[in-house]
Amino acid sequence: MPETRSSVERGGSADALLGGRVTLSQPVGGYRAAIDPVLLAAAVAARDEDRILDVGAGSGAAMLCLACRVPNCRIVGLELQTELAELADRNIGANGVTDRVQVVRGDLLRPPPQLVAGSFDRVMANPPYGVAGDGTPPPDAGLTRAHVEGEAGLADWIAFCLAMLRPKGHLVMIHRAERLGDILAGLRGRAGEAVVFPLWPRAGEPAKRVIVRARKGTRTPLRISSGLVLHDPDGSYTRAADAVLRDGAALML
Repeated sequence: MPETRSSVERGGSADALLGGRVTLSQPVGGYRAAIDPVLLAAAVAARDEDRILDVGAGSGAAMLCLACRVPNCRIVGLELQTELAELADRNIGANGVTDRVQVVRGDLLRPPPQLVAGSFDRVMANPPYGVAGDGTPPPDAGLTRAHVEGEAGLADWIAFCLAMLRPKGHLVMIHRAERLGDILAGLRGRAGEAVVFPLWPRAGEPAKRVIVRARKGTRTPLRISSGLVLHDPDGSYTRAADAVLRDGAALML
């Protein structure tokens, strides 16, 4: 939820998240973080000393929001796009968390050697929402890579995330509500204790986004949460949403 903006080097902008507690340089064109990575980070029930992987880290919004809320966790981000990985690295330094947050450039289909399977307590992910071939892709190549699945489809994202988790570790993912069936299919037989957390645009309106949390190697049945209503009728954020987006509160799934 960008709150302020000013010009920065390389034609980017400096935005503020969590009421100014996190600063984020982003490209003016191409992929820009909105509220989804902030909500994703809020849904990760991290504890001190947890090791967390952010798959598709972008410019670092989710990592930095989580690092702000949980001061002693350790976070590694994986980002495919070189420009975004470089921005994430700069943002990590600007927020003073280089001792416990880092980003590596790489492809989840060909993971870099720094990422060892089974070594993370929690994995969070904000995969591309669009399916290749559906609709007209964005004109910007960076936006296309961020918003439309490429060589790696949603099933590949889920398989990679689960592979990175230690036994009984938690995966947290935000995606379009219409892809919920695909997400649950990818988890079937590999993760349970799933919670579906709808994000309602306004009370009485269908959810457009969902957050899904699941635990690797368990078989506990699915649970659907009451979720979060984002906007009041006048378009402003609800008190509950504002507590997450501005005050850095956790989402209780």
